[in-house]
Amino acid sequence: MSKNLFKRIITSIILLSLLFFINFSHKYITILSILILGLIICFEANKIFSKLINRRDYNKESSQKKFHLKFLILNVITFCYVFFIFCYLTINIFIFEGPLFFLYILSICFFTDIGGYVFGKIIGGRKLSKISPNKTVSGTIGSFMFSIIPLFLFLNFDNLDLKFNINSIVFILLISLISQLGDLFISFLKRKAKIKDTGKILPGHGGVLDRVDGIIFAVPFSYLLLKLI
Repeated sequence: MSKNLFKRIITSIILLSLLFFINFSHKYITILSILILGLIICFEANKIFSKLINRRDYNKESSQKKFHLKFLILNVITFCYVFFIFCYLTINIFIFEGPLFFLYILSICFFTDIGGYVFGKIIGGRKLSKISPNKTVSGTIGSFMFSIIPLFLFLNFDNLDLKFNINSIVFILLISLISQLGDLFISFLKRKAKIKDTGKILPGHGGVLDRVDGIIFAVPFSYLLLKLI
């Protein structure tokens, strides 16, 4: 086992333990944790934006103003999305649907990532996009397949009204799709900014945004799907 893989496993175990504690503790702890997560996401996104904007003529006064304007706009848009859409809708799902259902939605995103990693490593094959060279078509198929696993894991919980039917599967696959697109979008920004990770806070994983890139889009989308359904 490589040193980096060992770090990833240990970090994942710690993160899962922390997630269970936060999710099933007092609701105010969960809400505060979601808001703190929002702050970290904004901070790491700021790092991407600082490298994303062209600074070749930064010493010129006009270009300096242009840089600051672009930088401000990107950060304001990110702040509004993270706190008024992601955090707000995530807290709504947690409060109105309950911690178990909230964990179910997160599990769909987690298994989407796991399926992509497993199928991508074992099968490999054709690359999905130039945006993220490590992602493959087989990984995408694996992501969709693995995303259905949480349905079987949570199916027998009495306080969850889950059924194995076409509606549930479509619901899951749509969430998985948005999670994958969110992952690709953040990968695109990182590639343009020429950075590998958004931070170093998670050993073996990189930054927090590297781990929740799909979640920050999939969770709000799941809330909208619930309202529509």
